[in-house]
Amino acid sequence: MRSSIGRATRAPPVLGRPLPPGNAIVSPDQVRYEGSMDLVTKTAELAAACERLGRHPFVAVDTEFLRETTFWPKLCVVQLAGPDEAIMIDALADGIDLSVFFRLMADEKVVKVFHAARQDIEIVWHRAKLIPRPVFDTQVAAMVLGHGDSISYDQLVQRLTGEAIDKTSRFTDWTRRPLSKAQVDYAVSDVTHLRTVYLKLKADLERGGRADWVQEEMAVLTSPDTYSQEPERAWERLKARVRRPRELAVLMEVAAWREREAQSRDLPRQRVLKDDAIAEIVQQQPNSAAELANLRSLPRGFERSKTGEAILNAVAAGLARDVKSLPRIARERQLSNGASATVELLKVLLRMTSERYGVAVKVIATVDDLERIAGDDAADVRALRGWRRELFGEEALKLKRGLLSLAVENGRVVAIERNAGESGA
Repeated sequence: MRSSIGRATRAPPVLGRPLPPGNAIVSPDQVRYEGSMDLVTKTAELAAACERLGRHPFVAVDTEFLRETTFWPKLCVVQLAGPDEAIMIDALADGIDLSVFFRLMADEKVVKVFHAARQDIEIVWHRAKLIPRPVFDTQVAAMVLGHGDSISYDQLVQRLTGEAIDKTSRFTDWTRRPLSKAQVDYAVSDVTHLRTVYLKLKADLERGGRADWVQEEMAVLTSPDTYSQEPERAWERLKARVRRPRELAVLMEVAAWREREAQSRDLPRQRVLKDDAIAEIVQQQPNSAAELANLRSLPRGFERSKTGEAILNAVAAGLARDVKSLPRIARERQLSNGASATVELLKVLLRMTSERYGVAVKVIATVDDLERIAGDDAADVRALRGWRRELFGEEALKLKRGLLSLAVENGRVVAIERNAGESGA
């Protein structure tokens, strides 16, 4: 997790030393410091610790990294906690070999527990070209259990454990050595709290019969496509509006150039070329240094640089592409008045369903899902598949067909079934 979360107010467990026996889980307030809090800096120490942690059914995982000035995240610290032990790994220690840690991440007998896992998994993917499996994301599990959309780690810890996270260490330099006691407190407490949160959420999921719902969400997190950094697909993450094939072709070429440049120079994309500059280039399609100089989003003199020349080459490559080979431009969905009203009703039904079943709205359906359902009963959206269809999708189709009405009773929105005769169907 990023350093913005802060650290716990309680003392974390002694690194590399077992916690009191006989407890499936030990809360942070049951453990105290015993001597110094040294990081694991040797490969042999790391191998022994990972071997011990690998004997358990799960391990809580967190990372501290920096990427403000780089394209690739710079891994600084890794924290791990099993049921009876917590350790910190100094990923910047001279000579330390992290391959044993990556082997633990690949061990399919051990569940890897994260909160908001995507960035942590991205680091493992970048460094070792593997995806940790199986994975449990406590943020996703919390949404499935009705704790709100994208609940933060400190909010979830407070809600489930009663512990308050101290945010005074939310910004810190994880590359500096030695690490301070405050940094160590923060880092280790992250995984010890995470361990407790995991066990509580897991029990709630099993009690409510929702464990399979979370596993369905984990399929996205464990797909290599989620972490793809292919330059040819870089244009997909940009929000530049394109209306004509030539604009799309230029966008694809310029975005791919920026992605390759950012990766090779290990710089953030925005440091290479800002998004608004790409949008202007796409619209103006400059074919000379003079035309490039006229763009308001580029600094004076940019047109005379090697970067300026590279951009002009990318624009030319885009204009030379065969438009028949380009992807279709997604048109903005224009809804009729009737469809717009249907979407508004579906939003009410969605909110009602969320409150009824205690599942975050974001997990059940998106606005795009609702718009597509309004236009097509067989829309290929997640809201019409699996458990989402059982909770919401079937009711959404009934509402659209007039077989379901919404009313207010005692200050609450309720759904009322109607037969075909009443609906006029």
